[in-house]
Formats: sequence, C-alpha cells, structure tokens
Amino acid sequence: MIKKIALLSSTLLFAGITTNAQMIAKVEMKQPVEGICDQNNVYGLFNGFKGQIEPTCSISKEAMQNILNEKLEFLKENPKFKSKGMVDVFINCEGKPLNWSISIASGNTDLDNKILDIFKTFGDWNAGKLNGKNVDSNEAISYKIKKGVLIIE
Repeated sequence: MIKKIALLSSTLLFAGITTNAQMIAKVEMKQPVEGICDQNNVYGLFNGFKGQIEPTCSISKEAMQNILNEKLEFLKENPKFKSKGMVDVFINCEGKPLNWSISIASGNTDLDNKILDIFKTFGDWNAGKLNGKNVDSNEAISYKIKKGVLIIE
C-alpha cells in the first residue's frame, strides 16, 4: 500500500512538473543570417505553447493566398497541377523578414521562384515573442496546390 501511494505521489509530482514546463524549439543556425539580432538565440515559435507568440505578417494568410492566386499565372494555365510546398523565412527581433527560401519544392522550379518572389513582397511583420520579449525566429509557411488554387495551410 505504501509503495502504491509513493508511486502515485511520484507520478503526480512528475505530471505537475511536465505540465508547467515550457517547450522551446531553438533553431540550429548552420550559417549566420545577416540582420539576425542574436545568432545564438533563434527560435521556432508555436502559439499554442506557453509564453510563445509566432511572428505575424501585417496581412492575413487569406490576403496572402488571394495575392498569390491572382499573380500566379502558372496556376491558371495548369489547373490540374497538384503539389505541396513550403517557404521559410527568418523574422528578426525587429520584425524584418530575412533570407527567404524554398524548403519544400513544388516540383516546378519556375513556380517555386515566382512563389518566393511574391512572398518577398509581404514585408511588414511583427516579431515573434518569447515570454513577452521580441526574439529572432524562423517561420515555415506550408501550402498546397489543388485544382489551380494555392491554399496556405
């Protein structure tokens, strides 16, 4: 009986510690990115985790989608094209987007380049926050293309 109580107490103590813990994803910088405020402290932030706020663009994802779908002639010319992709960007502690790149290609290089060019025009961002402080972060924007329409996920 005492062993059961000790085991239950230990389990509850451990559960309390893990529920109060903060999961923080630090980005391993393979090379310096010009404009990053602190190369040693770049984060992958998630709104659902305590104390974390992802960086946000001044325009909504819906507005981004509308602009992309309006400007991507490839999608209009190839309505049966189906794919997925991902664009990465670093947002520094001042909210400046840096080092845009394609992290998952769509399968069409011209389309990828055009998508990247359009994303680079979405310039005004709010920096991500960790425990109330602006921090450098990495944002991954995934999308799918189906029936001639790009949808940001």
